[in-house]
Amino acid sequence: MEYRQTDGRMQRSERTRALIVQAHADLLREGVLKPTATMISERAGVSRRTLWSNFRDMESLLGATVAYWFRTDDELRVEIDLEAPLPERIVCFCAERERRLVNIAPAARAAVLGEPDYAALRASRRGHIDRLRRDVQQTFAPELASAPEPEILVDALTAVTSWNAWSLMFDDHDYPAARCRQIMERSVRALLASV
Repeated sequence: MEYRQTDGRMQRSERTRALIVQAHADLLREGVLKPTATMISERAGVSRRTLWSNFRDMESLLGATVAYWFRTDDELRVEIDLEAPLPERIVCFCAERERRLVNIAPAARAAVLGEPDYAALRASRRGHIDRLRRDVQQTFAPELASAPEPEILVDALTAVTSWNAWSLMFDDHDYPAARCRQIMERSVRALLASV
């Protein structure tokens, strides 16, 4: 009997935590880059006390929200045929990057503001960069194997396909996503052309 009650409380707690994280993510998607605890709790339909009884502080809430964004990023990943010709791999890679960068844009914009204060946001940035580097190394492994300075090429490919480069075009220049992807494709082709 006690086990069932405890199990039910745990399930309610998990649902409440998920509602709070979803509310936080939704506010970011709507352009609220620094939502307050009051805004998040109201959106989630819970009290501030409930918010803070589920998350001990803003750092832990941000950590849970970062995990949410990594899960949504995982859902957008696709397997790229590593045997495909280079032009096809470049198109597939850049199309996937477009989907993932458009998805992560709200969180990335907010993270820039909070990174100086929160370790979870700094770790998130490092995690996304590490993922990108691994994706670059896997997708373009044949070309990197024959490159004279493979690490420099990995760095260059990472730079032109990163959130920073995307944000310059998407946010600062207000280009549509399709144009940003075309610029990315051209940059990747140019970097790999000499290999």
